[in-house]
Amino acid sequence: MRILFLEDEPTIREVLTEYMKMQKYDVICAKDGEEALALIKEQMFDLAVLDIMVPKVSGLEVLAYIKKHKPMMATIMLTALDDEKTQVQAFNLYADDYVIKPVSPIILLKRMETILRRVKQSGKKEEKGLVIHGESYQAFFDGEPIDLTLSEFLLLQVLEGEPKRAFTREQLILRIFNEDYVGNDRIIDAHVKNLRKKLPGNYIKTVIGIGYQFWGEP
Repeated sequence: MRILFLEDEPTIREVLTEYMKMQKYDVICAKDGEEALALIKEQMFDLAVLDIMVPKVSGLEVLAYIKKHKPMMATIMLTALDDEKTQVQAFNLYADDYVIKPVSPIILLKRMETILRRVKQSGKKEEKGLVIHGESYQAFFDGEPIDLTLSEFLLLQVLEGEPKRAFTREQLILRIFNEDYVGNDRIIDAHVKNLRKKLPGNYIKTVIGIGYQFWGEP
């Protein structure tokens, strides 16, 4: 298992890295957020252990990048800040776990083991094809994120949620915007056009005289 360890304090970085290596983890260290981002862009990791309060780019910003661009990577946040606000920020960004420093190396290793086992069992690393994560408002194809606006994502989510059902434009507007939208229902056509450009296949079919439907295979 490859681990990215972001920690700016040399002593903590050295001690925890040694413990990780004793458990046969392949550990790559970063001393600031910029270095961590560069490593993430260049290499693949199974888990990132991220200190939040680090120079240049915070651990929370690194976490946000991971969740957007490397969603298969598990994350544990490590910080001395024992306050509810920081914990909520981390969990809102879908961190897998949150550990308060000073932490026992043995406890951290157990947390890492638990998270990695959970990821493996969930099959998170093996998702193929089009996958929609409603909790994070993201869509992926073969593990790679698809850059969608919120409206495009919601439209795709509605269609994919009931495959082969033919939706009218009015029904889709109600599902996406509730009763808040005022305007032409042809806005759905524009979103469908954009989705077709961004999706790696023709998942959305036109139903003449009605509207649109989703097919599982492009």
